[in-house]
Amino acid sequence: MAKHSNLSIFIPHIGCPHRCSFCDQHCISGSVHAPSPEEVTALCRDTLPSMGDPAHTQIAFFGGSFTALPRDYMLGLLEAVQPFLRDGLAGGIRLSTRPDYMDRETAALLASYGVTAVELGAQSLWDPVLEVNERGHTARDVYRAAACVRAQGMELGLQMMTGLYGSTPETDLATGRGCIAMKPDTMRIYPTVVLPGTRLARLYADGAYPMLPLSDMIDLCARLLEECAAAGIRVIRCGLHAQDGVSENRIAGYYHPAFRELCESRRLLRRMQAQIGTPEPGRIYAFRVHPAALSRSIGHKGCNRAWFAQQGAVLRLIQDPACGMEECIWEPGASVHRKETLACT
Repeated sequence: MAKHSNLSIFIPHIGCPHRCSFCDQHCISGSVHAPSPEEVTALCRDTLPSMGDPAHTQIAFFGGSFTALPRDYMLGLLEAVQPFLRDGLAGGIRLSTRPDYMDRETAALLASYGVTAVELGAQSLWDPVLEVNERGHTARDVYRAAACVRAQGMELGLQMMTGLYGSTPETDLATGRGCIAMKPDTMRIYPTVVLPGTRLARLYADGAYPMLPLSDMIDLCARLLEECAAAGIRVIRCGLHAQDGVSENRIAGYYHPAFRELCESRRLLRRMQAQIGTPEPGRIYAFRVHPAALSRSIGHKGCNRAWFAQQGAVLRLIQDPACGMEECIWEPGASVHRKETLACT
């Protein structure tokens, strides 16, 4: 499968009529400058020729709610990239926006300008959670907007947040399953991070916003990754980017620079646990895994091996190229007591 690449153009928080509880868009987008159409043209001219296969390259407008921008500015940005689409230097346009700023007319307009993918910031599909976080839209708006994107033949992406104020692991799982039911092409899962100057920061300081341990959030997101994989939905991001603006300025929240790796390791551990039940102390448990999945199976900094050790058991991994990349297959015949002196990988 050819690798996709984006020429990312960040649009700051302008045009959006809402300030959600978690929003510090300048920090998240890494940009406070609204690029002019001329600057976008120059960036495309200087960058696109060196980005590889144009058919798998998209010009991506991220960071703000694109269709909530002032209409003249939005159209100016779209016009600025048209020559590069016509010359075959990019295969389409990707953008993100709010679900309440997507209707049939807007979707048709975007498609006419060569937009090939739209990501909708759903965040939650529970109206009480959307309301207390001041999102300004309902779950019904998400479903309606997704249908508008699909009707124009554009790729649909959905973004959700876990651990929002007022949510629970159960409501987050329900949101994930609701997103999966819409059959998006891609999903992004963003665990909530508390940033300075936001309403969440004030709630957290007042003790009104309790947070789960990071390990619990990893487990929740591992379950969401598992369900997305089972539905054939590609999760293109799990956890916020390891940017200075987030890693250095955050007050609290579910952040780790290797968050996705931790979740993938937890997925494989859950699969092991489902096969063996409660580990027997003193036993060595052997699993076959693909060589490329060895690191994830061991776990970030050996976390899966550490879990077995906490149970008084040992994890042994047998590299097997015949295994699928996401498989870990228990070999009961090779799982023995340590006194039988079986070497461990």
